[in-house]
Amino acid sequence: MGAYFSYYLTGFIMIPVFIFAAFCQMKVKSSFNKYSRVKNARNMTGAEAAYKLLMLNGISDVKIKRVPGNLTDYYDPKNKEICLSQDVFDSNSVAAIGVACHEAGHACQHAQGYFALKLRNAVIPATRLGSALGVPLALIGMILYSDTLIYAGLILYSAVALFQLITLPVEFNASRRALQTIESNNFLDSNEYKGAKSVLTAAALTYVAALASAIATILRLLLIINRGNRR
Repeated sequence: MGAYFSYYLTGFIMIPVFIFAAFCQMKVKSSFNKYSRVKNARNMTGAEAAYKLLMLNGISDVKIKRVPGNLTDYYDPKNKEICLSQDVFDSNSVAAIGVACHEAGHACQHAQGYFALKLRNAVIPATRLGSALGVPLALIGMILYSDTLIYAGLILYSAVALFQLITLPVEFNASRRALQTIESNNFLDSNEYKGAKSVLTAAALTYVAALASAIATILRLLLIINRGNRR
């Protein structure tokens, strides 16, 4: 039980990460809620904005569809679909334009073979395995005093941190593409543009928080290993 005790004892490392993650989630929700009540002057919906961005980039083979939920927007590269939540697809709010164009930015990355996106997609299988087995395997290794299992768990979980690290440039680039298109093609006026930028900036922070959480978990496991080695 010593390994489990050490694991929970080192939980203090996660406290600032949890606080930061909670702040980021609150910031996203508050920014989205604020600018979802601000209608854009052109009366453009999120779906229309995504379509226009695709057309400006010569992309005609990507579908735009409505999906249930709140802030459940994503781009599906396998089926070439921009999936927009109901609060974005039909909405003519400033927030909807920002989110829709961000997802369309991912479609542009895919169409243009953006390297970071291809790299992120390549590590997804390892990330799923690492997320499910990394920490449990390391803890089992500690219980059994097996360095092989411990380091195998660490290596597996490191794939999660790698995925989150690669995700940052992918998400930042998609937002940059979105904002450049919004501004240069007058999707929104200057004040509305600031609102869309605020929403996307807040969303970007959640990916920073995810990376911080993955790194903190690795440091936590290394601390436990170090404690075990001193014994």
